[in-house]
Amino acid sequence: MTAHPADRRTPAGALQTVDRALLVLLAFERSRPDWGVTEIAGEFGWDTSVAQRLLSTLAGRGFLVSDPATRRYRIGPAALRLGRLWERSGTLEMLAEPVLQELRAATGDTVLFCLPDSFHMRCVAAVEGEEGPLRYYPLVGELYPAHAGATSKSFYAFLPDEQRHRLFRGRPMARFTERTVTDPDELEREFRTVRANGHAWTVGEYDAGIGTVAMPVFLGSEPYGSLSLGGPGERFPQGPEDRLDVLRRAVRLLEQRLTQPPQHHRRPRSRTA
Repeated sequence: MTAHPADRRTPAGALQTVDRALLVLLAFERSRPDWGVTEIAGEFGWDTSVAQRLLSTLAGRGFLVSDPATRRYRIGPAALRLGRLWERSGTLEMLAEPVLQELRAATGDTVLFCLPDSFHMRCVAAVEGEEGPLRYYPLVGELYPAHAGATSKSFYAFLPDEQRHRLFRGRPMARFTERTVTDPDELEREFRTVRANGHAWTVGEYDAGIGTVAMPVFLGSEPYGSLSLGGPGERFPQGPEDRLDVLRRAVRLLEQRLTQPPQHHRRPRSRTA
């Protein structure tokens, strides 16, 4: 996925100034944390004066902050407030639910959508598989260790190398089953394999006898979470190969829904005589 929408034309019926301001905000990411006025103007093909007014307006409302030494702009504290509201709003679960239900219907497996939470992945949405619950308690809210299982490995493999090394080096790691990998060098080799394959596949690393195949979910160029299929190992007699295409399509749909949520427009009222 690209860092921001490829089609930058203002949608029909939308306010051009508002749309441009939102495009500016969407241009910020981990690999591009700050922008200057001339850079924004060049990136979008705007006059420098237009770029300056947009950046100043966003800074005035706290969505951006300007570094007085460099005159470059970074994301401001107002974005943090919206982010915290987003986490509690239930919107994420609402957007993910149809994708998870469709994936469960296609595979019969338990489906998990997880986000990073320190040295764990936290399940934020789940649908139980056709063979019943994997747990005797709700899956949503469970924390999966970063070093054990495909659900976690599919995300952490795609972090920048330096960031991942800081997380995994010099940290004690618990062994949950005889298959749990706790050696940092071996984990790093596995992460490289996951990156090369585009998915992670494990059996019994966190739960004995449970097979899991997972793929990272990206927002722009940033890894955001993971989408995984799980179930008893006997459900995967040939490994994960027969699930990869459907899982890949589900990941793409979920990424699309998280960056371009579907719009529900009201139907015009019919006039009565």
